[in-house]
Amino acid sequence: MREITPLSSEDSFLVFDRIHKSFEFPYHYHPQVELNFIVHGKAYKRVVGDHSDEIDDLELVLIGPNLPHCCANHNCKSKRSHEITIQFNQDFFSQALMAKNIFKPISNLMPDSIKGILFSQETATKLKNSLLNLSKMNSFDSFVEVMKILNQLANSKDRTLLSSYSIEQEKFSYKYTMQIVHDYVHQNFKSKIMLNDIAALVNISIPTFNRFIKQRTGKTFINYLNDIRVSYTVRWMLDRNMTIS
Repeated sequence: MREITPLSSEDSFLVFDRIHKSFEFPYHYHPQVELNFIVHGKAYKRVVGDHSDEIDDLELVLIGPNLPHCCANHNCKSKRSHEITIQFNQDFFSQALMAKNIFKPISNLMPDSIKGILFSQETATKLKNSLLNLSKMNSFDSFVEVMKILNQLANSKDRTLLSSYSIEQEKFSYKYTMQIVHDYVHQNFKSKIMLNDIAALVNISIPTFNRFIKQRTGKTFINYLNDIRVSYTVRWMLDRNMTIS
């Protein structure tokens, strides 16, 4: 699904500082560039494009524009994970300032972000205090600190590209397929949904659909459907005071 972020055209970036008892972000995308840092998140499941993995206790990932991604509790036992997310408008990296020699390493980092970049534990540890202190700074000081962080990321070693594809490589015929699947499942999850019916809806074979849904969600279709059903159940129990039955 497309996430509508609070970042306005007048913002250079926004910093989100959140503590989580559990961590469930649905598979989504947004045109903004995102740097995501997680502390005490060992065994969370991270999906970026068609790549999925369990994260370590420290996680630092740069996600480029419109690259689908999500995070789930999976096997994580922590009840107090700490997330710092910095979101940038794309034009932040295309300003005249970024064309200057001193900022070229940062500009050169951006093309790789369209596949998602996982930074090493050493880099994440080195930047931990800077990232945790960002939300406590005033606007100007946080801007200076963010530039320092980006510069260290741009010059860091041992980083890994996550997804084997970028959004620009997606076949045109599949451009809206995930949106169709998403909308259909959210409208019909109370009913029985057969795999052959959903594959026919998007006009692709069942084996191709299985590969497609696994690449984009990190799950089988049945698990994807069940996760949506459970999320609605939890929401109704919280918002409507409904019983478990």
